[in-house]
Formats: sequence, C-alpha cells, structure tokens
Amino acid sequence: MRTALRAAVTGALTVAAALAGTPAHATPPGPGMTGRIISRATVGGTDYTLREITIPPGQSTGWHFHDGPVYGVVKQGTLSHFDSGCTTDGVYRTGAVIQEPAGRGYVHIGRNLGDTPLVLDVLYVLPHGSPFSEDAPNPGCPFQ
Repeated sequence: MRTALRAAVTGALTVAAALAGTPAHATPPGPGMTGRIISRATVGGTDYTLREITIPPGQSTGWHFHDGPVYGVVKQGTLSHFDSGCTTDGVYRTGAVIQEPAGRGYVHIGRNLGDTPLVLDVLYVLPHGSPFSEDAPNPGCPFQ
C-alpha cells in the first residue's frame, strides 16, 4: 500500500510539472524556511503548484492549514508532523510520502527536529488564487 501511495504521489508531482511547462520564479522565504516553485498550472478552477521547501534544523512551518489537499515527498532529512492535539501524527524520513487534508479542521505544524536541513517536494492542489497555507494560532501546544 505504501509503495502504491508513493507511486501515486510521485506520478501526481510529475503530472503537475508537465502541466506547468516552464518553471516559475522562486517564492519569498518564510520565517526560517524557504520555498521555491518548481512548476505551476491552473486547470479549471484549481491551481496545481509543485514547490521545494527547505526547513533548517530546529525550525518549523508554523501552525497552519490548507484550502485544498497537499501531497509531499521527503527528499532529505526528517519531518516531524504534529496535529492540533499537540501529538505527533507522523514522522517522515527521506523517501516517505505525506498527505494533508484540506480545511480549518486540520491545523498542523511541520518541524525539523534533526540536525540537517529538511527538504520536501510538495504538490498543492488548491482552489484558484488560494495561498499555499493559512496561518493558524498555536492551539495550546508547548512548542511552536
């Protein structure tokens, strides 16, 4: 099952890159992390954006949610993923696939607790014009 999911996400990332054609310009870095757009396409009312995200050791994405589903592959390092209950809902190492559902009901944070940069390839499937993520307040966890 895990192999099938990895193949599906890798296939989706490849399709997004093919749909977009020419690479887009880099996006500005967030606090402690950088994001670079690899490709982007809009089909119907949906934006498909493939980004490479790098999170330095000891940094995080900040608490957030997405307006559409997100699919990713860990290229380097380890992603520690936490839900709004302050518990880990996954630890993803190099080669692992992650899926994040859409909506305010799935507030989460990604953290790099390792000592090497964390690099992710992420496919955003969002309603046209939506931001990559929506900021959310810390739900009361002892970490940020």
